[in-house]
Amino acid sequence: MEGRAPRPGVPVRGSASGRPVMAALDLLGRRWTLRILWELRQDPAGFRELQRRCARMSSSVLSTRLDELTGAGLVTPDGDTYRLTRLGAELVEALSPLDAWSRRWAAETGTPPEARAADDA
Repeated sequence: MEGRAPRPGVPVRGSASGRPVMAALDLLGRRWTLRILWELRQDPAGFRELQRRCARMSSSVLSTRLDELTGAGLVTPDGDTYRLTRLGAELVEALSPLDAWSRRWAAETGTPPEARAADDA
């Protein structure tokens, strides 16, 4: 399944029926996918800028993930940059409660403030 965007109605990891939620979880569970979406949440970015923001990500993985996210309709190329589509922005907004919860979790478990940075994914 790597290299091809999961799609609702098509079998994915964990679901022979390809239920929409399972397709979404398959896509979001892929390495670096959430980080890319998180990095694009405020500003579009070019390939090299995304790679810089996502330290340690290889160019081949970034290229694969951008292809998958584009195929899933969450990211679109815009000239030399990539940006979230309406669906991509809605997904990031849907993740906001999880972000807020994770900050409370970090605070309550004694995580140092520097590890709770707002812009890190």
